[in-house]
Amino acid sequence: MTTNTVIGSPFTALAKKTWQTVLVTGLLAVVLGIIVLVWPGPSLLVAGILFGIYMVVSGIFQLIAAFTHLPSTSFRVLSFISGVLSLIIGVFCFRDDLTSIVLLGLFIGISWLFRGVAVLFAALSESGVPGRGWQIFYGIISALAGVVLIVWPISSLATLVWVVGIFLIVIGVMEVITAFGIRKDAHLLDEQLG
Repeated sequence: MTTNTVIGSPFTALAKKTWQTVLVTGLLAVVLGIIVLVWPGPSLLVAGILFGIYMVVSGIFQLIAAFTHLPSTSFRVLSFISGVLSLIIGVFCFRDDLTSIVLLGLFIGISWLFRGVAVLFAALSESGVPGRGWQIFYGIISALAGVVLIVWPISSLATLVWVVGIFLIVIGVMEVITAFGIRKDAHLLDEQLG
């Protein structure tokens, strides 16, 4: 009995704290989702500003890496070029609200396009890849979504904001439900050990 109490006590304490953490993150996700749906324009503007900050910080770190610890000259040159381009994009994001939103849309679109094409070609070239059909499907959808974001960055991002808002609410509700399940399990564990 002593062993169970010693071992069970930390597990019970962890379970009690975990359900509260999951509950808080779930509620925050729901609140954030509602904010995004109620104010999609300002949410998109904040995303554009955060993208600009990300690009500046990323550029600085890439420049530092180019002059410090990269092993080969080719990596240093690529890191330097990438760092300078990131800084330029970041600075453009701070010049105008619309520019930052357009650049964010283009950045996401290009990354989805490259990711989709890479996954598609990898799945097509390797016949033994697990879930090959799903990989091909994902590659096509990702590439098409990338093209749509590149061609229509603002309207696509506005739609994406709505999708993110709905997704946050759904995920938040699921986390709240999970939190109460963890709480119930913590009480059961406490009763079994007590």
